[in-house]
Amino acid sequence: MLNIALPKGRLGEKVYAMFEAAGYECPSIKETNRKLIFENEEKQVRYFWVKPSDVAIYVERGAADLGVAGKDILLEYEPNVYELLDLQLGKCRMAVAAPADFHDDGERTLRVATKFTNIAANYYASIGREIDIIKLNGSIELAPILGLSNVIVDIVETGATLKENNLTVMETILPISARLIANKSSFQFHSETMEEILQSLRKQVDQR
Repeated sequence: MLNIALPKGRLGEKVYAMFEAAGYECPSIKETNRKLIFENEEKQVRYFWVKPSDVAIYVERGAADLGVAGKDILLEYEPNVYELLDLQLGKCRMAVAAPADFHDDGERTLRVATKFTNIAANYYASIGREIDIIKLNGSIELAPILGLSNVIVDIVETGATLKENNLTVMETILPISARLIANKSSFQFHSETMEEILQSLRKQVDQR
């Protein structure tokens, strides 16, 4: 069976619809229940719901053959997987935000609060800016308000949360969207099936 890890939530439902359109449907996934694993013996496919940030781990470790993960996760954790396709779903951006009146004079070490420490470190290294990274796991917007940091690096969708907290986007680091990823050895083993799925998903993305 081909094991496919889907991110829980609305994004996962959209991704499943694409697999369904590719001919890999699994009707039981649409039933209202608390199950996490769904199989279609006839199609030889098994889907399971996992936390979005865990998809890449399941794929890298071989518990899943295919999965869908955000570009932010792939850049932050650098899992050893194949990135096959940009599904053009879950679009947002990784950005630097700060209070509107903040001005970086470049003289002092910049204090940066984020949960994406790798992405932040790589970005500031690329522009030669010295920083002090403060790793936080939630409510990142609080950091500059309470003086813990000068700026934050976080995912921005609409920008409404930033605006509510009197913060503004200073720089966009990179665009983010959902990517189809594959386990490297599974890709060799299931190459024909995966290639077929990949072509169908690519066609769906192109036709949008």
